[in-house]
Amino acid sequence: MKIANCTIEDFEEILNLYEQARALQTQLKMVVWPTFSKEMILQEILEKRQFKGVINNEVVCVWAVAFSDPLIWEEKNKDAAIYIHRIATNKKYRGHHYVKNIVTWAVKHSLKNNYKYIRLDTVGDNTGLINHYRKCGFQFLGLYKLKETKGLPNHYQNATVSLFEIELP
Repeated sequence: MKIANCTIEDFEEILNLYEQARALQTQLKMVVWPTFSKEMILQEILEKRQFKGVINNEVVCVWAVAFSDPLIWEEKNKDAAIYIHRIATNKKYRGHHYVKNIVTWAVKHSLKNNYKYIRLDTVGDNTGLINHYRKCGFQFLGLYKLKETKGLPNHYQNATVSLFEIELP
């Protein structure tokens, strides 16, 4: 899988993959992502924080990164870390474990940029997803009730989150 920054030309595909993710979340009776603002996604693209995995010229997955996430990570936000958000996989390619490719990319990117941690979160106590992220190398830190959610997407409101991290050497 080739990994690259998303471009404006990928915008509609990002929206499509987020819609596919919401459909799967609904089908599996999981917490469903809200419709993310187009402005937020465009800003991430312009800031080169939206990424894509490509196989045979087809986008198979997308994700966004942040370098600060204080509302979710609170006091741990002071650490040098990359935060992975909104991994969405094309439904034709589900089951290929692309999160492992994303982790490999994140480790290389983090070591090159002197980040000490790779972190991600998910809303709720989803045992299957927790196990999946653990198999991809993340340590499950536990469930946490967020103290402040103003400014976070709607699915974080009154939510408990599962926190994960990989500590780098």
